[in-house]
Amino acid sequence: MAKSREAKNKELTELVDLLADSKLTVFAQYAGLSVSQIQALKSGSKESNTQVRVAKNRLVRLAASKIDGLKDTDLSSLNGQLLYAFNSDDEVAPAQALNEFAKTNPQLQFVGAISENGDFLNAEQVSALANLPSKDQLRGQLVGVLAAPLSGLVSVLGGNMRGLVTVLNARKEVIEA
Repeated sequence: MAKSREAKNKELTELVDLLADSKLTVFAQYAGLSVSQIQALKSGSKESNTQVRVAKNRLVRLAASKIDGLKDTDLSSLNGQLLYAFNSDDEVAPAQALNEFAKTNPQLQFVGAISENGDFLNAEQVSALANLPSKDQLRGQLVGVLAAPLSGLVSVLGGNMRGLVTVLNARKEVIEA
């Protein structure tokens, strides 16, 4: 059954909001995936606050043309059955969510992505982005790097105290013997 004009306008409004808020919008071909697999992808990607939608390419082009930063972006590669992954919090999360799903479902193929400032990324660039650590992982690594000198200092200072305790225990044993 065809969608009414009101439903199409509502979907267009939602796409405009998603595109405008998204730091990175990744699109991928999903031909060969079942409905249950796509639903599993949608529910699995919610953990990273990534929203996955299947939308008509024409509506996505129209939504992009209504956003200032995306008006001049070349979206001619939006062909075939595509799904779109949006994330307003993390630049890498949509690519990582789709990449993680693609490991067990090779039918999912990256086509490209659009950054928040309108830059177009090809499939290879999206794949490289998907292999980067997430913001939380990078923050953890930064904390580890910052904490390493402090833990080394504590260890060195503790070594002097251990040495003193060892000398005192040895002295005590000599006196007792």
